[in-house]
Amino acid sequence: MLDINHFTYGWTTPVLAYLMSFLGSMLALRCMVRSRASGNHGGWLTAAAIALGGTGIWVMHFIAMLGFSVHGATIRYNVPITLFSAAIAMAVVWLGLSIVVRRGWDSAALPVGGTITGLGVGAMHYSGMYAMKTDIEIVYDPVVVAVSMVIAVVAATAALWFALHIHGLLATIGAAMLMGVAVCGMHYTGMFSMSAHTSAHVAHASGATASQLLTPLIVSISMVTMILLMQVGITEAEDPNLTRPVHGQRASRFWPSGQN
Repeated sequence: MLDINHFTYGWTTPVLAYLMSFLGSMLALRCMVRSRASGNHGGWLTAAAIALGGTGIWVMHFIAMLGFSVHGATIRYNVPITLFSAAIAMAVVWLGLSIVVRRGWDSAALPVGGTITGLGVGAMHYSGMYAMKTDIEIVYDPVVVAVSMVIAVVAATAALWFALHIHGLLATIGAAMLMGVAVCGMHYTGMFSMSAHTSAHVAHASGATASQLLTPLIVSISMVTMILLMQVGITEAEDPNLTRPVHGQRASRFWPSGQN
């Protein structure tokens, strides 16, 4: 069995991964506050999915992967599969958010949406791992993999609940901190399910190196997140209950005129 190192650069990659997960989660929650306040679910749901799925989950995963190494092994990444894993992350978050927002009256919406999103997050993680090509044999412990999937479903369900109920800035920060811990917990649990072995039947690793592929992708999605953050404005979103006009006052821009 070969030695696996998940922290090649010490605490640098896990701390940066957590910060990106926290930032993506916080931005997604603020987008959801805007969605609830404006009633315009389409655009804000998409923005939230990009923030949480793209930055909070996918970027977090691959920043953590920058610190992954196996002694004596070559690691490369398949470009199409890596991009596909990013699409999975954003698509399943959008689907989960859409289910709980558009079917909020249904008590089954949250567990169904959380399960779909959590399984999708797990699919993103393991498709991202499948995109990693090495000249050694990687084996996964099925029990630990199952635990990581349970964590993903619980984390996704909690994230969707926060998206429906979080209002204030301090509450958003607290929820984003918990979501960051949950996402990172799922990632590292899945990573610790791995063991590496030499094998004569494994082909030579081909593809892009981590710096060639992951760095530009991570920077690109992070730049999109920064643009979204500037657009949203972290303290400007309002709750619709606070913007409902009282009798005799002009309706706010968040509440249709004539509605009491």
